Amino acid sequence: VRLVESGGGLVQAGGSLRLSCAASGITFMWHAMGWFRQAPGKERDFVGAIDWSGNNTYYADSVKGRFTITRDNFKSTVYLQMDVLKPEDTAVYYCAADRFGGGTNRDRDYEYWGQGTQVTVSS
Repeated sequence: VRLVESGGGLVQAGGSLRLSCAASGITFMWHAMGWFRQAPGKERDFVGAIDWSGNNTYYADSVKGRFTITRDNFKSTVYLQMDVLKPEDTAVYYCAADRFGGGTNRDRDYEYWGQGTQVTVSS
């Protein structure tokens, strides 16, 4: 099983980034997908999740209205569109897969994790 994030980088405050997470080795449409992030010296936090169909999404209050999660089950890929980025969004971003899940904010519910991609937002 592999989850590979990409699309991270350095961006100025107010800018946008789009992260991708490509999955292999799993039946992608059986899995809800989540995004989490971890800033230096802090715990890993929930960012958002999407159910298997893509019809239901869930977001942390801190990103609601700025971040959007979508998925393409044919490409086995989930996306995190991040707009109006703030310096406090700086973190390593991880995608995760929850088999037969509906989309949860609990990291312990996710069986598979990517290696993470760094997002840095400068002020």
